[in-house]
This record gives sequence, structure tokens and C-alpha cells, in this order.
Amino acid sequence: MKPSSPLLLWLAGLALALAAMAHDRARTPVRIPDLPGYRTLKCDFHIHTVFSDGKVWPDIRAEEAWREGLDAIAITDHIEYQPHKADLPTAHNRSWEIAHSHGDVLQLVVIRGSEITRAMPPGHLNAIFLTDARALDVSDWRAAVAAAHRQGAFIFWNHPGWTGQQPDGVARWYPEHTELVTSNQLHGIEVVNGREYYPEAHAWCLEKNLTMLSNSDIHNPLNLDYDLHTGDHRPLTLVFARDGSPEAIKEALFARRTAVYSGTLLIGQEEFLKPIFERSVRVLTPHLRVRGTGRAYVQLHNESDLTYTLQPTGEDADLKFPRELRLPAGRTALLEVRGRAEDRQGERAVRMACTVTNLLVRPGQPLSAALEFKVTLLPK
Repeated sequence: MKPSSPLLLWLAGLALALAAMAHDRARTPVRIPDLPGYRTLKCDFHIHTVFSDGKVWPDIRAEEAWREGLDAIAITDHIEYQPHKADLPTAHNRSWEIAHSHGDVLQLVVIRGSEITRAMPPGHLNAIFLTDARALDVSDWRAAVAAAHRQGAFIFWNHPGWTGQQPDGVARWYPEHTELVTSNQLHGIEVVNGREYYPEAHAWCLEKNLTMLSNSDIHNPLNLDYDLHTGDHRPLTLVFARDGSPEAIKEALFARRTAVYSGTLLIGQEEFLKPIFERSVRVLTPHLRVRGTGRAYVQLHNESDLTYTLQPTGEDADLKFPRELRLPAGRTALLEVRGRAEDRQGERAVRMACTVTNLLVRPGQPLSAALEFKVTLLPK
């Protein structure tokens, strides 16, 4: 056998180092700005374990969430559907107890919840902030919801367009949902479940003053469904809470201070989306000089993990902007500004109105925003 060359030894050392890095127990923060007076918490309120139809032990769910940068999760195993009952006892509180214990060690909030699993209508409902999940194990779905309501639970409708209950994938509102809203026993809807966005649910949340949620409904180990090494991520509910406590999260959910973060989309009310955008984007070159029909560049730094796609709107008599601009997450982008006239001169403030096409305030309606800077126009 020939002695190993220095190159082979170096490659072997590199491989060992990369393998060690791949298994680091390390947390990657999700960089989305806080709002004035509130913390932006990253949450997933729909998670399954082996105690219903999931494939993961509960404490692993807590560590997955901690590593991915989440602040809070809810364990929501099914009440009625227990496919592993031949191997595990039906113990409706046990999965939360195990995950909560590990969450405490990691300083991750783990909320007790359950999924009430019934045919449509009303479909599947999650109840979180329960005190005892066993009370929901009753035959009548109305009695199960009432038991959750008596415990002060926050109750939301899961995956309203799921093809398992709506074969065409279209979410439909039923009289039973009106009944629940009228009796204050339905507080929110999943606008996103997994990788599915339901525009009908988005519209209902706005129309009926319900809280918007975005959850993974995860059953597999996280890395089987999401390729975290490429920037892929589970859908998250952003909760704008006064602090990171369970009580503050619950208050914010009932007050409808949430937004939906899924893939490249951010969905929510303008009062939340606009400050997130404005606090993410920083103009690094606030004053440009443009000569005649020449060009100059505004440097825009995006401090968040959201990539924004902008489309300028309206016309400017002196300047020309590109049709579209992409602001990659965590990077600095160039906005090219061209002069329209050869003989204009003087300093002026510019307010470039735009839409942020991947931030939706209503189904199909992007957020309106603006970038502001100064330009000194010089003759050619």
C-alpha cells in the first residue's frame, strides 16, 4: 500500500470536519424584524408525534424546532386517530409532557394541544393551550369543542382545502363553521398548511375577524419534508407578542396579531407587513448623482431572511426605474436609476412607490410600499 499523499490526508480531514459540522447541535435564527412594542415570534402550532400518526418521539420535535430557530410549538396529536395504539398507550397528554420537558431545557415554549379529528363539516380542529387533553375524548364533536372552550383554548380550523376532505382542493365554508364562530368557539384558520396556501381561508380571516395561521402539520422527521441546507423551511406563524411567554403568545393569538410565513410568501394585515418590510430594508446610498441620461445605483441592504420582489409603480418625470427588483435575503442589491433628461439639474427627494409582490395583504393583492432617497440631477 502506498503512503497517503498530503492531498489525500487533507481531503480526509476536510471530510471529517464537514461531517462534524453536519451534526452540530446548533440553532439557526430566523431573521425577521420585531415590530414596535412587540417581539416577532416564530411558531408552529400543528405538530404530530408517535402518540398519534407521527413518526417522531416528542422530545425530538422540540429539538427540531429549537435548531430551526423557532420560539414556540404546539404538540397537537389526534384525539380520535391512534394508529400506533397497539405499540403505545392512548395517553392524550403524554406527548406534550415529554416535549415540554425538553423544551424547558432548550428555553422553547411547548404548548399543550390536540387535534379534534372529524369528517367535514366541521373537519379537523386544533385546540391549543389546553389544561387536559383527555376531556376532548368524547363521541360528539360539539362536546369536544365545548370541552376545549371551557379550558380557555384557542381553537382553529386545520387545512380547510385538504383533498382528504375536499377532493377538489377548494376550501368551503359550512353552517357548522358559522355556528362555531357565533359561539366564540372558532378563533382562527390555517391559511397555509404544509405547502398548501388556501386563498379562501385568507379571505375568511379578513371577513370574519379570525386569526391567520401557517403551520407544518409535520408527521415525518423534519429533514424528510424540508431541505434546510438549501434555505427551505417549514411554514411558520409569526406571532407579534409583548414577550416570549405562553401567556403573551395566547393573548396575541386571540388579538389576531399574526402573519403567515410560507416559502417566499409573507401574508398578513398591512399594519404588520409594512413595518416588517421597512425594518428589513436599509438604503446604504441615500444620495445619488445622476448626469443627464446616465445611470447611478442605490444600494439596498436586506437584513431579514425574507427575499422581497419589488415592482415599481407609477412614472417619474426625471428618472427611470427597472420593471422589477429582487432583494435577496441577507444581501445587498443594486437598484439602477437612470436619468430621463439631458439638461435637468438640482437636488430632489425621490419616493419610488412599489408593490412587494410576495407580501400579500389580501388574496392577490400585494403590499404597497416605497423606497426613499435623494438625487442630484446634473446636466450632461
